[in-house]
Amino acid sequence: MATKEERREKVIEVLNKARSMELQAIHQYMNQHYNLDDMDYGELAASMKLIAIDEMRHAEAFAERVKELGGEPTTELAGPIEKRQDIKTIFPFDANEEDTAIDAYNQFLLVCRDNGDSISVKLFEEIINDEQEHFNYFDAIKDHIENLGENYLSRIAGTPSSTGLAPQGFVITGK
Repeated sequence: MATKEERREKVIEVLNKARSMELQAIHQYMNQHYNLDDMDYGELAASMKLIAIDEMRHAEAFAERVKELGGEPTTELAGPIEKRQDIKTIFPFDANEEDTAIDAYNQFLLVCRDNGDSISVKLFEEIINDEQEHFNYFDAIKDHIENLGENYLSRIAGTPSSTGLAPQGFVITGK
């Protein structure tokens, strides 16, 4: 039987794998956000930015849990960033990325359960729900582009990219 420390290390390992996936997603989605905005698909750019912010929250939650367990949160990206994607490749690519994350996180959840960490199980359950929402969005946009093509894209072209978020940060808050 594994010791408490061995079980904890297995949980930290999957939390860090998930954090690495989230860090990669943040970079990927922000790169796509900039490109969509540059292509003048503001509505799509704004949604991509919000999804990237969701991924930032996930990465932070995984890091906090790793620290609670006495580990060191990874700063490594799970993979390379795909750059200069065209509008027709972004959404199938992202749907696949989210589907892959959901599958991996379900496996990571089982590792946490098998090693007696119900708090990490709950964290993965919450994040899997968010990833499913992201998948549903990316898959729907992919279908719209495939089925409606230029008609859909021309409706989106020229829309504002503002997310309506109030600027936040260390400098802005005056700390």
